Amino acid sequence: MTKVLQVVNWIAFLVFHLCNFYSIECANEEKYLGKYIGKINSYHHQTSGDVYAVDEHTFLLAGFNYDGNGADTFFWTGASNRPGPQGIIVPDEYGKTNILERYFNKDFTLTLPDNKKITEVKWLAIYDLNSQNDFGDVYIPEDFEPPVAQKGGSFSKGSHGVYSEAIEILDSKTIKIPDFTYSGGGKRTHFFAGVGPAPSSKGTKIPDELGYLDPIRKYDRETITLELPGDMTIFDIDWISVYDLEVNENFGSILIPDDLNVPPSLIKIQQHPKALPNCKQLHKDLRVSWEVFGPQITIELAGQVLPDEYMSFGLSGSEERSQMLGADVVVAYIDGFRGYATDYNITSLAPCVQVLGQNKGVCRDDVVGGLDSFQLHTFTREDGINTITFRRTLISSDIGDKEFVLDRPMYVVWAMGLLDSNKEPAFHDVFPRENVIIHFNSTDPINDCFSFTRSETSGPIEPWEKTQIYDRTIRSFTAVLGPAGGKRGYQGITGHVSNGLAWYINGVMIPELWLRRGLTYAFRVHGGNNPHSPEFYHPLVITDEPKGGYDRLTDAKQSEIRVLAGVEFTRRGRPKPTAAGPLCIGRHQEHQDRRLDDNFPTFKKFNRTLHYTCEPGDPAILEITPNTSWPDVVYYNSFTHANMGWKIHIVDSFSTNVGCSQRLEVILLFSALFFSNAVSLRN
Repeated sequence: MTKVLQVVNWIAFLVFHLCNFYSIECANEEKYLGKYIGKINSYHHQTSGDVYAVDEHTFLLAGFNYDGNGADTFFWTGASNRPGPQGIIVPDEYGKTNILERYFNKDFTLTLPDNKKITEVKWLAIYDLNSQNDFGDVYIPEDFEPPVAQKGGSFSKGSHGVYSEAIEILDSKTIKIPDFTYSGGGKRTHFFAGVGPAPSSKGTKIPDELGYLDPIRKYDRETITLELPGDMTIFDIDWISVYDLEVNENFGSILIPDDLNVPPSLIKIQQHPKALPNCKQLHKDLRVSWEVFGPQITIELAGQVLPDEYMSFGLSGSEERSQMLGADVVVAYIDGFRGYATDYNITSLAPCVQVLGQNKGVCRDDVVGGLDSFQLHTFTREDGINTITFRRTLISSDIGDKEFVLDRPMYVVWAMGLLDSNKEPAFHDVFPRENVIIHFNSTDPINDCFSFTRSETSGPIEPWEKTQIYDRTIRSFTAVLGPAGGKRGYQGITGHVSNGLAWYINGVMIPELWLRRGLTYAFRVHGGNNPHSPEFYHPLVITDEPKGGYDRLTDAKQSEIRVLAGVEFTRRGRPKPTAAGPLCIGRHQEHQDRRLDDNFPTFKKFNRTLHYTCEPGDPAILEITPNTSWPDVVYYNSFTHANMGWKIHIVDSFSTNVGCSQRLEVILLFSALFFSNAVSLRN
């Protein structure tokens, strides 16, 4: 036994000195849980644990134990000198006031009822009302100050117009910057954080308010919220800077005060070790790792995505910048119990469609005559993170694939988005606007990756208000194209994935139309009449199914759909569109970032920022007269692409209780579309 103890002590001694010699952190730092109040005094029923103050109203119980054998036991608090019958019940971690059950080494929070503050009570107890026994308690120290959000310094008129009001440190990982301003004139400018007396390039990039690690955009008195990356907390840094890596210049900075008494962050940190030697963080929710061995490259994509989302990564379509058009990419996702890493070719920024017998757009390589060059290796989904590993030869046998060169850096592209009902990538939601460069064979391994984080408090984005055109006097509709408006727009209103464009009817994005049977209506269609264009050829059709894209469907699927207008059939039974007019489209203006579409609270404000252009020529006219054979609900859509339109309600008569406000709203929006944006229907 003595020899065993000697061996154990020798191993401990060796580990201790190896850790000191190589500066290895042998024990993880304790996670910040809030301001410590004290250890629970245990009297009965094996009650124990530690108590922290999370904020003014909330306790955190860490490692809490209680055997659950009390008859009428609750969390109990009060302002008397010691626990007794005079007090109030504190709801449990689920917000319930049920009798306490057994707890074993559990961590959870308790919120005082009725907005009561910790400074208004003197103790927290585990108290039995039936026997009036105190099973365990902790006392609040006098003059105790619970953690609260705290003000900090401000960016004060630095170079390139950097300015802000005093920042607010909301918790240990979150900083709010009011009225932030930056001219956008830097070259490689980022939010930076680090230690030391002054900002330097040895700091760490902070993702911007949307989670991007690209050089930051222009800001004009905007209030933004930044989240410190990975495991980093406010206690790990001395400063935050707007720093340009190209010129190694600090454009403006803020010093972080010592001994901050702020709430602990509720952001969940998800450790995700990398399996390959090189790792680059592309976004706070996406990283790529790789290893070159012989003639092959192994790539791992790890992303915090929803089950129906994809990750894509590949080589740019340009040798001079990161460009989606012409890119050679892999689309990786997990469908149930099966993983995919599929080779795609991007010949147009549109879903894959047939143009004069050839597939164009975002198409699988095997659909355009090439080979699927990626070999799936492993895939897992754990804690909301998809990890997919695949291989490819550096020089592919498919002439449509690009070569991974090793003697120089390469421009790459990446994106994340939703899969459509066919498990094909829909228009991406998350993507970079700046160049992304990777040297796949650098001398020193690349590793700037950090842990994934997820906020448990962030909820869904509210869609824009749905608009209805319900007016018995309207018999003519003008249909043009416009951007789909992010998660608040087409996707939020319909619940369908978007391909990036949507129909604007009388100036409104995908309104619901109300038409009466027996009356004739005309649609003036400006959806593009060039069948050589995969992106901008959208004849209008009306069918009995909601998604559209009739031309992309198989013969079997087409046979299940009733086409009500916009299509005629040739002698061979092939569908041919009849309502393809010259293109009229609203676009984001040059300086506008479509990734910020969700920041617009209403469609009206979003629509005012668009610039409309129209090709010359008369619109195509699609006339319809709904009759008794038409279903009560039909759909207007694009003949070539899915998910661009919405509902038409077919009624026998109009009710008289519809207010004129909707009619006025439609007229005003229609006017704004064609006059405020200076649209010319004939250039």
